[in-house]
Amino acid sequence: MIYFLKFRKIRRCITLSILEQLVTSFIASAAFGLIFNVPKRTLVHCGVVGMIGWFIYISCTELSLDTIPATLIAAFIVTVVSQLFSKLYKTPIIVFSVSGIIPLVPGGLAYDAMRNVVEDNYDIAVQLAVKAFMLSGAIAIGLIFSEVVNQLIRKTER
Repeated sequence: MIYFLKFRKIRRCITLSILEQLVTSFIASAAFGLIFNVPKRTLVHCGVVGMIGWFIYISCTELSLDTIPATLIAAFIVTVVSQLFSKLYKTPIIVFSVSGIIPLVPGGLAYDAMRNVVEDNYDIAVQLAVKAFMLSGAIAIGLIFSEVVNQLIRKTER
């Protein structure tokens, strides 16, 4: 019985942590949309796209997937959701995709890489920089791959 209660407590902490991350990713995406002057009526939708992308990323990492494929999958889903919102709200796709991709950008990792360069820890800096570069590449490939799939679907519908 004690083991079950400990498990429930741990599960509640994990759920709360994920909820906090989702709210934070929503705010970050919506705020980024605000900075880039997206139409006011789409701010909530931009936040939702970022929150969905971050949820996919967190879900993939919880399923023991490495961060690079998790980022690729999340970027792909962000672009798919952005395409759907673009059609639904008759707004350019860039409004949703740029704001939605913000939680996935490896800014902290790039900062740590540069900090290690300044501190003369070149071996650690190179490792972190390569990982940041690979995450950035995964984001780009996810965005492009989703657009290619969308174009292929459109072409077969004609």
